Amino acid sequence: MNSSTVVKVARYHLVDRFSYTAFPWVILAFAFALVLTITASLSPAPGHVYSSGALSSIFIFFSFMGALSMIRSLPFAFAIGVSRRAYYAGTVLLAVALGAVYGLALAVLQVIERATDGWGMGLHFFQVAYILDGPWYLTWLTSFTGLALLFVYGMWLGLVYRRWNLIGLLAFGGAQVTVVGAGVVAATRADAWPALGRFFTTLAASGFTGLLAALAIVLLTGGYATMRRVAV
Repeated sequence: MNSSTVVKVARYHLVDRFSYTAFPWVILAFAFALVLTITASLSPAPGHVYSSGALSSIFIFFSFMGALSMIRSLPFAFAIGVSRRAYYAGTVLLAVALGAVYGLALAVLQVIERATDGWGMGLHFFQVAYILDGPWYLTWLTSFTGLALLFVYGMWLGLVYRRWNLIGLLAFGGAQVTVVGAGVVAATRADAWPALGRFFTTLAASGFTGLLAALAIVLLTGGYATMRRVAV
């Protein structure tokens, strides 16, 4: 696998610059403007903090971008002779690059939010308690890892759809729900919830980022295994 081919695959995706560069920020800007308008209408009292989960919109959209990279762009890449490994590696490179750049942008916006005391109204839009609430470099690292993770997850969803169509995608989702449900049942029977609660409440944000990175590796492995079975 040629490294230049991997880079070319990443650039190939960026032919659609709007979907990968502008659209995520359009969505985030709309969510920010909406939350800002609502918060301003509440006439916040001095010292009061308003939190919002709307920052998740850009993370969710990253999973859509990952799925798009496999559902829409894969057939043409195969038609011009790009190998499965090169296409997968190039798309992962794109996920890493976008995650790093966009994560840094989110960290910068969080710094501005802190400096302006929550945009002058105590709004925590780019600050998320526990997850994105530390120094800028930790916010960047966690954002980068989370964005890349969701992009890779979307890639796997797109590959499952290409390999087994909608039925396979529904089965894949059902399998995930089953695994989570089995974990809940096992934790309940073992009376492990207090221990799990202590683990996550004492886990630092850096440790949480490490868990996300480990999960990303699992998703990468599963996605690559599926990629090898996708028809050309």
